[in-house]
Amino acid sequence: MNIITGNTYEEISIYAKNIIVENLRQHQSLLLCAATGGSPTRMYELLAEESVSQPDLFTQIRIIKLDEWGGVPMEYSGTCEHYLQQYVIKPFQIPDERYISFQSNPENPKQECERINNLLIKNGPIDICILGIGMNGHLALNEPDLFLNPHCHVASLSEETLQHPMLPEEDTKPGYGLTLGMADILQSKKIIILISGEKKRKITRLFLSRNITTALPASFLWLHPDVVCLVDKDAV
Repeated sequence: MNIITGNTYEEISIYAKNIIVENLRQHQSLLLCAATGGSPTRMYELLAEESVSQPDLFTQIRIIKLDEWGGVPMEYSGTCEHYLQQYVIKPFQIPDERYISFQSNPENPKQECERINNLLIKNGPIDICILGIGMNGHLALNEPDLFLNPHCHVASLSEETLQHPMLPEEDTKPGYGLTLGMADILQSKKIIILISGEKKRKITRLFLSRNITTALPASFLWLHPDVVCLVDKDAV
């Protein structure tokens, strides 16, 4: 794992953006797995600026959604879909045929996971996977547990995860998660994990201890041959 400590959130966001732009220059139809939340937001904004100045770089890029809150409408302001439409899909002008997305309120959640799994088999592997780390060490919506699921699955959400800042303080809360599994993530060719802020300091130090455990799913990234960990000084 290549651990790079930046002075600021802006600095690590620029670094991540530059990695993606360089890879797009070499492989314009790359499959980017897009995480949501505060950690990658600035990186996406910087990429959106690149898409204006270098539009030809973004004409073939493909996007797959990393995870989604389940049991809530797609138009719900807290969905990953709402976030990605705002920061990725619309700014990058990604058409439907280049976007693989979990539905947030499917009639059959298990079948929805099977659908995404089949699309990933057909279109994968992921070229670059963007990740953050949960306050409890979760990766995507792979929660700490005795066992971790390898592929797309319906996830039970911890109380800590349900306090995620993406979720508005409303009566409507997700009843479950839809997420890529650990094998899907670890089969990515390259992984970029962004960690920012003092509130992540405790879990960052556990993650950087290199102890691999299902109690901290993010720790499995130590098994991957090409991970760039971008962390700002507030988080270490």
